[in-house]
Amino acid sequence: MVSTSKTIVWLRRDLRIEDNPALATAAKEGSVLPVFIWCPEEEGQFCPGRCSRWWLKQSLARLDESLRSLGVPLVLVRSESTLAGLLQCIGATGATRVVYNHLYDPVSLVRDHKVKSQLVDLGITVQGFNGDLLYEPWEVYDETGVAFTTFEAYWAKCMNLPIEPTSLLLPWKLVPPKGTENVQIHSIEELCLENDSEKSSNALLGRGWSPGWSNADKVLTEFIEDNLIDYSKKRMKVEGTTTSFLSPYLHFGEISVRKIYQSVRLKQMQWAKEGNSGAEESASLFLRSIGLREYSRYLCFNFPFTHERSLLGNLKHYPWRADDSHFKCWRQGRTGYPLVDAGMRELWATGWMHNRIRVITASFCVKFLLLPWAWGMKYFWDTLLDADLECDILGWQYISGSLPDGHELNRLDSPEAQGSKFDPDGEYVRTWLPELARLPTEWIHHPWNAPSFVLKAAGVELGSNYPRPIVDIDTARERLDDAVATMWELDRAARAAKLNGSEEVVADNLVGMKMLDIPKVVVKKELSVCTSSLDQRVPSVQYVNSSLCEKGLKKVSGKRPTEVEANNYQDKIETSKMGEGDLLSTAESSSTKKRSTSETSCAVPTSCFSSSYGRSNHELDFTKPQLLIGSSSVQVRQEADGNRAEKEEEAESESNIEGLRPCKRPF
Repeated sequence: MVSTSKTIVWLRRDLRIEDNPALATAAKEGSVLPVFIWCPEEEGQFCPGRCSRWWLKQSLARLDESLRSLGVPLVLVRSESTLAGLLQCIGATGATRVVYNHLYDPVSLVRDHKVKSQLVDLGITVQGFNGDLLYEPWEVYDETGVAFTTFEAYWAKCMNLPIEPTSLLLPWKLVPPKGTENVQIHSIEELCLENDSEKSSNALLGRGWSPGWSNADKVLTEFIEDNLIDYSKKRMKVEGTTTSFLSPYLHFGEISVRKIYQSVRLKQMQWAKEGNSGAEESASLFLRSIGLREYSRYLCFNFPFTHERSLLGNLKHYPWRADDSHFKCWRQGRTGYPLVDAGMRELWATGWMHNRIRVITASFCVKFLLLPWAWGMKYFWDTLLDADLECDILGWQYISGSLPDGHELNRLDSPEAQGSKFDPDGEYVRTWLPELARLPTEWIHHPWNAPSFVLKAAGVELGSNYPRPIVDIDTARERLDDAVATMWELDRAARAAKLNGSEEVVADNLVGMKMLDIPKVVVKKELSVCTSSLDQRVPSVQYVNSSLCEKGLKKVSGKRPTEVEANNYQDKIETSKMGEGDLLSTAESSSTKKRSTSETSCAVPTSCFSSSYGRSNHELDFTKPQLLIGSSSVQVRQEADGNRAEKEEEAESESNIEGLRPCKRPF
């Protein structure tokens, strides 16, 4: 019996046909309408930057070609709200079902909860799938049912869990529902993913990158066959093709993480049988980077306030230096430290940096300059080609010491020493700092120590054509130590006041107390019988029966709402607001709920945001700060904008999957 089900596949960051659970399920049960809705207003401060939007545009074009070859077009809709776009498609086609793959960043969690609950009220069946992770965040917890707050413990538990196999079968044909011609479809250009001022710069990106789900498979195959075997030896080199360059493909869902994991595991088992321990280690390190990506989603899902304040509560007392002039120098690559400046200029020019350079530049931002980590995260989000909010949050919190297993708060890495280690010949610096190109290798990473005659021969004039260090290492060390000491002093005072039940503090009794304020979140919970095991647990909306649909539009003879009815309902619900409780994570955390809603009052300078689409790509002067960081834990404001400075630094290895790309300026 042929199913007559009409299903809308709501595509977001799952722009592929292979191993796409939502698309595969819809294809089995009737006609399919793949829909991508571009609504930059809903993204708020985390609207994608120029390079990221360029990639999205190319990826959508490739996916549309593939879907048309299977019999259906990719419906592109630009709308003021996602719900309005979906309702327009439902009204035009009479679709009875909406399916999608889960997302876990705080912006998507809030939007998805709202959209799903309102569609269910209309009598539309809504179902979500895991198309982005090896394990859903609510599937991994410790022996007490509490969420992990350290990567090692989390990944060790994951390695003991079964992994769902990849679905390698592609749908051979897709049937569009009747009424598709009535949907108001936009062209790729009408989405306005890039403006005229951005096109010249974006054209350069196409020389090193080939977006699209079919190209992602080629990149994976090339990496596994040619570069994976030497990954453990070469991954820290900042020049050349030393990583997989899969991060942008993963971010936009052009390849599934399951396919990557299983492909690498097969290769690892082959090497294990051959006794090739070095190659086996390379595979283990790469899989670990996959684990870091998983953990980033896990962290954001269970602690959805981490995009705006530190996981460790102690950091709310940290005295960040909100110095806009220093932030500007850091962004423009004018700090006076060659390796840092080279990395920031490469980022501006190409939207890309090697993972190690991301770690170094991020560390300089928060440890040398004491700038709020959220400032740096927002700037990286706006400029990176593979900007990924969850990975960026994990990276920046790790580097700033905001995680229980992150960098020590007082850790200060010398850019000079890092340059000698990761760019020993100075070729990376010479590539991006032409004013230092003739400087001998001996002085390339610390030109301020070079003799005057060496500088003169190299054409370097410190303070003129290349800046002097923005802050010397000794001063930076002193400031960092003072900041850490101040933080602990304020933290002890706050604890004492709480214990005494008054503002009076007995400091002598708490001198040595340094207790980490780590929130606890209960993950293991009994599921309601009304909730599908595939349903996204947080925010969760139970499926409702037909009687509950009276809250929205009443069902008549099984008919779905017409387009007019849907629009009327949309106007009505736009004025409604979700309660604060609806925006909390799956697991309930009493410590999280009791926290202050704001960790820092520092404003994030809008200078680093290209989300307005109107800024010139070559503009280096910026406006004054206007946006604020710090609201309720999951309430995403529409005002302010990651490094994925990977969770790898302890062993100076572990390249986050987020920082992999080609050498021509790719992954």
